[in-house]
Amino acid sequence: MSPEIRNMLIMFGAIAVVMIVIIVTFGGDKPFQRFISLFLEEDEPEERRKTKSSEYFEPMQKKTSAPVVEMATLIRKSDDRLRVIESNGQVKLIDEYYELFFVTRKGQNVRIECSKEAYETIPFNQQGSLTYRKNKLVKFKYYEDTVYEDV
Repeated sequence: MSPEIRNMLIMFGAIAVVMIVIIVTFGGDKPFQRFISLFLEEDEPEERRKTKSSEYFEPMQKKTSAPVVEMATLIRKSDDRLRVIESNGQVKLIDEYYELFFVTRKGQNVRIECSKEAYETIPFNQQGSLTYRKNKLVKFKYYEDTVYEDV
């Protein structure tokens, strides 16, 4: 191999090394980690490692004080009630808490706190216009009816 070709190969190698160092150092969001991940094979991304049940408990919705209106479908209901039975046989429910789980058209899961009446009224798999403020139901309007939250 002639010295000129050898020098040219050394020059191209040096340029390639310098370019890789520049990309790794200044290449945007966590560039070094992205570079290393090219060589390391991961089973699944972190978002997919979550169990299906835990994805419903992740607060995905906006936390603004202005009402948010989205098209959504009711997929799940959840309640938490403490039943107290007195010695005279009287039954009381205390600390009642009702939640509705919706999925929006964008695929986000939204968890909304509501009253007992709204919990019992809104049917499953019903698509409609969901209006909520923070994590509280304001209104759910669907084809057959409109459910308003008592504030």
